[in-house]
Amino acid sequence: MSWRIEQKLAERLAEENGYYKFPFGSRHTMAICYPNTYEVGMSNLGMQIIYREVNCHEGWQCERAFVPDKELAAWYEKDHTPLLTIENQRPLCDFELIGLSVNFEMDYFNVPYLLTQGRISPLAAERTEKDPLIIMGGPVAFFNPEPLTPFVDVCIVGEGEKVIHDLLKTYTLIQEQGGTRQDVLDALAGVPGLYVPSLYIHEYDKEGNLCRIIPQKGAPASVARQWEELTEPGETVVTTPHTEFGAMYLIEIARGCGRHCRFCMAGYCYRRPRVRPLSYVKEAVLRGKALGKKIGLMGAAISDYPQIDELVSFIRSEGLSFSCASLRADSITPAIVKGLAESGQRTITLAPEAGSKRMRDVINKGITDEDLFRSIDLATAAGIMHVRLYIMIGLPWEEDEDIEAIVDMTQKVKDHMKRIGNTGKITLSINPFIPKPCTPFQWMPMASKKVVEHRLDIIKKAFHRQRQIELLIEPLRQCYIQGVLSRGDRRVGEVVALASRYGGVKGWKRAVKEYGLDVKKYLYVPRPLKAVLPWQVLDMGLAPNYLIYELGRARKGEFTKPCWEGCQRCHVCGGINEY
Repeated sequence: MSWRIEQKLAERLAEENGYYKFPFGSRHTMAICYPNTYEVGMSNLGMQIIYREVNCHEGWQCERAFVPDKELAAWYEKDHTPLLTIENQRPLCDFELIGLSVNFEMDYFNVPYLLTQGRISPLAAERTEKDPLIIMGGPVAFFNPEPLTPFVDVCIVGEGEKVIHDLLKTYTLIQEQGGTRQDVLDALAGVPGLYVPSLYIHEYDKEGNLCRIIPQKGAPASVARQWEELTEPGETVVTTPHTEFGAMYLIEIARGCGRHCRFCMAGYCYRRPRVRPLSYVKEAVLRGKALGKKIGLMGAAISDYPQIDELVSFIRSEGLSFSCASLRADSITPAIVKGLAESGQRTITLAPEAGSKRMRDVINKGITDEDLFRSIDLATAAGIMHVRLYIMIGLPWEEDEDIEAIVDMTQKVKDHMKRIGNTGKITLSINPFIPKPCTPFQWMPMASKKVVEHRLDIIKKAFHRQRQIELLIEPLRQCYIQGVLSRGDRRVGEVVALASRYGGVKGWKRAVKEYGLDVKKYLYVPRPLKAVLPWQVLDMGLAPNYLIYELGRARKGEFTKPCWEGCQRCHVCGGINEY
């Protein structure tokens, strides 16, 4: 093995604080892998939390591995070295369990790459008794893991803090009993929140539509998503200067969102919304202060945190800067923007998502232009002059008039900024709408590339001479690949496996052609409400037909009010359906 690779990893470890390291082999072994670079992966709080949980489980140790950057990848290739973990510089193939923390569709292509580089067969069906079990967690594992099921043995359905301990206990027990790999999988399938893909057969009809999912060998007909009250710590475990948020100490102050935006997978898959006690968050802030870090507040809608003003005042009273993961224009407060301005932030980011009231009603966004103006007033008064607006195009039932409304809204924002003396820049961050599983729009088609390009042209032409307005548009090719992956089935996973042989995402087009995958069917054909969906085995806890009910309300532009204390509407919190 290359001494320079080991030296590089050792240097990286030496710059960290808070990592766990045990003599290799003194405990059961697990490596948790993030299918992106160290800089990206170590900014993921969920991965760090599971890393801590495994290392705190009696008799287990957990190490980390990432996709190597260009320089490191070149060393690995030149020296024919298997992918090594950070802590003990051990090849992935030496571990009993490999955990994958998968959060984004475009990282799918790195999954077979990581396994191959770790000297593990990327295909689950080809692994032997000597190979590690591959466990997948993260949001992908419980909203639609099917495109990755060719590569994984077990998926954690839901929030992993408790489930990971049940998994480790069951694995240890079967190992002590001398069980086989299949014995382990069979036992894990009986653990609440664990989905074993190989125990489910997917059948297709003559037209190529998924028509049946058949559990095998006593596997449950459905796997219930697991979620817990926020009793475990939710903050940075390992600090390092080499991350996207290297100067930050991340603290999760809330999980889930009760706003019911109909396009948002997180709003449905992390229901019910929960907040951490202010007392805990303050203590976590002080731990971040002791490390000399800026505070990064994490949650679906930071400005919805009930005691946000008191929290911000506390952070600032400790002489600390902070930043927020997200803000809502209808709940932003003077204290938040003042604290952000004092922390050096120069841009306020808001997400109207659509320009017209009609489209905001369709998606249940629940904010108005007046909310935007008020937020900009507060930000400007605090010294934050620039505005970024997140916009989606290609939404269900969208017309060209709704695109003109985006132009009108942006012009109104510009005029309002001028009236209050704000000469800052407006950035429109525009993304095509991608239907997500487990949302009311899971049956809806994606707008065609031709339609999206036409509507982008309307916006581009409106602002091409306005220097104050900048457009940031995600590459469309990438968006349409995400569209296939997001709601794909196991056949899409076979295409990902094939693409990995041709260099990953750059091999996608070739793999699609060779496999004969009809991507247009995945993207543009509406799915019948009674269709068997690839992710149908996974139970998010929603009442039967609740998503269909919300889809009907979206079609009529009817507002669904946020969750409230004691709400039993969608059935996640129990009780009788109230919709």
